[in-house]
Amino acid sequence: MSDLHKEVSELERKSATAARLFDIRRIIGGLFVVYGVIVTIAGLSPSDADLKKAEGVHINLWTGLAMLALGLFFLVWMKLRPAEAPAAPEAGPDREPGSDAG
Repeated sequence: MSDLHKEVSELERKSATAARLFDIRRIIGGLFVVYGVIVTIAGLSPSDADLKKAEGVHINLWTGLAMLALGLFFLVWMKLRPAEAPAAPEAGPDREPGSDAG
């Protein structure tokens, strides 16, 4: 295998890794899970004033659980359908690689 082919393979692997690393689903899912844990913990022992404001509903608990569920949904979605690096355009017989002529 030539050095050029090895270098191209390495760059393709790095590009795919970068596409997965900066997947927006990872960021959204992670934030929702972290905030969901915080809000759920706050909702486990509400004060009487908080319950009175929410008319008896444990709003922090339910909101935290919903945030956890949404965050986990995004993370599972990311695992089941990982992002792929965009494919490079193929060079045809009458085109040079990198030209934008169509």
